[in-house]
Amino acid sequence: MDETPDLFEWAEQQRKTVEASECAAPSAVEENIEICDNRPVVLIDALSQIFRSFYAIRQLNNHRGEPVNALYLMTKLLLQMEKDHSGCRGALLFDSGKVAFRLELLPEYKANRPPMPEDLQRQMPRIEEMAQAFGWPLIKVENYEADDLIGAFAVNLTGPVFIVTGDKDLSSLVNEQVHLLKPARSGGGFQECGPEEVLRDFGVVPELIPDYLALLGDSVDNIDGVPGIGAKSAVELLKNYGPADSWYDEAGVFKFPESKFAAKLQGKQPLIKRNLGLTRLKCQLPEAYADCAAVLDKKEPDWQKIANMCADNDFKSLLKELPVAPEEVKRENELF
Repeated sequence: MDETPDLFEWAEQQRKTVEASECAAPSAVEENIEICDNRPVVLIDALSQIFRSFYAIRQLNNHRGEPVNALYLMTKLLLQMEKDHSGCRGALLFDSGKVAFRLELLPEYKANRPPMPEDLQRQMPRIEEMAQAFGWPLIKVENYEADDLIGAFAVNLTGPVFIVTGDKDLSSLVNEQVHLLKPARSGGGFQECGPEEVLRDFGVVPELIPDYLALLGDSVDNIDGVPGIGAKSAVELLKNYGPADSWYDEAGVFKFPESKFAAKLQGKQPLIKRNLGLTRLKCQLPEAYADCAAVLDKKEPDWQKIANMCADNDFKSLLKELPVAPEEVKRENELF
């Protein structure tokens, strides 16, 4: 007998979190969660920021000819975080690959994404080393995408939470306590995004962002949307009729025949349910991470190591911003 859970049923259960304006943690973990204190928590969507850094500057090499463009901008970002959010808790969250429950819904999920560029792969160990030198825990959990991990921590924390990302999916987590920090395009600081900004940018409240994305689809993740439904149509539908998977009766018939979109939405219940299973975050906190106070315990930066790494990779402009100078290290190509 197949014991695989009905993922459409799972999506229906997730819909109920919209009404509660939060994701629910599973009962098996809920009793064991140690609530963190009220110090701000910063959750960094690691690969989102690493890829952004890699493509923002090209052809930047150190004196050994090694690519350091992503390492440079990630170091700059972490230094900015230290200036703006010193004393916070937090972590860098990483994807563990394509997760099983989404692949069951859509085997082609993210199949169109190319592999990580070789020049970026070469920088990943040093990026992780630099992040740890700044005191950040690095977290990756099997069968969790970074977005899911961020969601799981965000809904189980008290006090302010800031999510560093450019990913629109994470807008669904925004509320009075949880805000996004989007790195400013001008290259300095962050743009803070709360509920009002989400409503301004998308036209719907944060709780309906998964529905909005389910209707539109996402070419980046290889998710087809509902044909004929664009951004304006999606906003109009969600404002008029509420969450998308409440639009159909038990027989799968669209309940609003008077709508001008009725013909486009008739028979689209399976597509919408599937997409909601893909766009809604898995907000169950892994049992191994229930003690969030310990897991998100960011250490003080090791400024000496940071300075040494900056000097070794020729980040002269960043060295001027550090509280210590690098140790004297003779390079291999230097005779004296």
